[in-house]
Amino acid sequence: MYRYDSFDHQIIQERVEQFRDQVRRRIANELSEDEFRILRLQNGLYMQRHAYMLRVAVPYGLLSSTQMRQFATIARKYDRGYGHFTTRQNIQYNWINLEDTPDILADLAKVEMHAVQTSGNCMRNITSDEFAGVAADEIIDPRPYAEILRQWTTFHPEFAYLPRKFKIAINGAKEDRAAIAVHDIGLTVVHNAEGEVGFKVMVGGGMGRTPILGSVIREFLPWQHVMTYLEAILRIYNQFGRRDNIYKARIKILVKALGVEEFARQVEAEWQDIKNGPGTLTVEELQRVSAYFGRPAYADLAETDGRFLEFQKQNKAFANWVKRNVKDHKIAGYSAVVLSLKKPGVPPGDASADQMDFVADLADRYSFGELRVTHEQNLVLADVEQSKLYDLWQEAKAHGLATPNIGLLTDMICCPGGDFCSLANAKSIPIALDITDRFNDLDYLHDIGELELNMSGCINACGHHHVGNIGILGVDKDGSEWYQVSIGGAQGNQAAIGKIIGPSFSAGQMPEVIARIIEVYLRERVSAERFIDTAQRLGIAPFKEFVYATPIKTIEHHGEDAGSAVSY
Repeated sequence: MYRYDSFDHQIIQERVEQFRDQVRRRIANELSEDEFRILRLQNGLYMQRHAYMLRVAVPYGLLSSTQMRQFATIARKYDRGYGHFTTRQNIQYNWINLEDTPDILADLAKVEMHAVQTSGNCMRNITSDEFAGVAADEIIDPRPYAEILRQWTTFHPEFAYLPRKFKIAINGAKEDRAAIAVHDIGLTVVHNAEGEVGFKVMVGGGMGRTPILGSVIREFLPWQHVMTYLEAILRIYNQFGRRDNIYKARIKILVKALGVEEFARQVEAEWQDIKNGPGTLTVEELQRVSAYFGRPAYADLAETDGRFLEFQKQNKAFANWVKRNVKDHKIAGYSAVVLSLKKPGVPPGDASADQMDFVADLADRYSFGELRVTHEQNLVLADVEQSKLYDLWQEAKAHGLATPNIGLLTDMICCPGGDFCSLANAKSIPIALDITDRFNDLDYLHDIGELELNMSGCINACGHHHVGNIGILGVDKDGSEWYQVSIGGAQGNQAAIGKIIGPSFSAGQMPEVIARIIEVYLRERVSAERFIDTAQRLGIAPFKEFVYATPIKTIEHHGEDAGSAVSY
């Protein structure tokens, strides 16, 4: 993985000291909250309902075991013993004292991490495929390009104050696992007819108040020009993006207003002036960065380990975990393992400090000291020998990290919602816990099969509800918390925006609503058809009819204070 050089260390240390002085001035009332707000946001510090929240960048989701242990230390020392992994592959701490933040940033700098540009109207953390470098369907490892773009976007003076926040995702495999279609810029590695490497460029995707799938503005961009072309896109956005209305400030609104063809024309015209300038990527620079992502010292193993196969025959629970949580690897005898952060009774994406330390130990013993964060809010050990999977499973199970539900209904994406976020209209965590309680039979979950349920506490869509096969959005209705349901959303190669089925529901009705939707699916599916295939084939009508056909019973849902109800 990438390691800081002397410039990185100096820049981050100077930023820590700069912010330390800004915090001192705020506490002394030398800075007003309005003056301090933009400064703290560009250092990842939000003011939430109960305390400050600090969002720490995990570039393209890649972590070392040392960095994960520092996360655990910060959780114990400065928070309430846990952290929350997010859909941008970052980690958030929800109970931070303002006066502690400079020390936290200093502790992060010791392990080559920071919180720079995890908020504010700037280019945010660049996300990618959690299986980058090991995926069996990979075309090109996207991590060197993601790191180059990270260095380019960090502290870029021309784009430090954009009309609105800006998000970039990059995918290097045949299957899109980075949700590129719902990003401001989505890049996919492709080959042209001559076999040369380049990128297909999508622009103008996003969720929030106006969910839109991105549009392709270039089918093939030579890799050498990835920075200059993105610079041209950002220049057009910076010049013409709206700053008078926060709800119309994202690049997706500009692309829609101009039209895709006109936007692409303006980008091409801007690009002609800079395409061969100093931002052109060289072979030498690509090789320099690529060297940080070299192949680990893999053992020479058989294609499939006999002990691994035998344990699956003997132990059904292990076999179920392998089916859901173990993924193919490009190297013979190895697998990638997804550690589920979706144990029943725990808010999705949360991990305790003890679990973080434990995962760091697993990474050292099983996966070359590295791990990944997924945008589905789970963790990945990317390089595990198949012969060691059974031992790993037993250890992970003992620490609440082996729930065999990856890709199933209870592997839901969920933002912190109204329990923490001051922007939220409704709570998300209690609803997620209620639904998990309703669907706690693993055999039934496996019978239902692949299904993505995503939930957001407000229209900002941090829980990616628009692209959930089932999406849940918290809404305010006369001062009460209600929930709007959509069906048919999808990420990946066949990305789609879900459609709302009808009027919203109360919190206590939500488990029954989901149960009725599942009942329609099980009744109507053809053969081994997935939920998304059935939903897109039928449309929302049969689901809507059945959900609203009779009154929905209400249950008592989880407590008001999710932060105090966490059980690890």
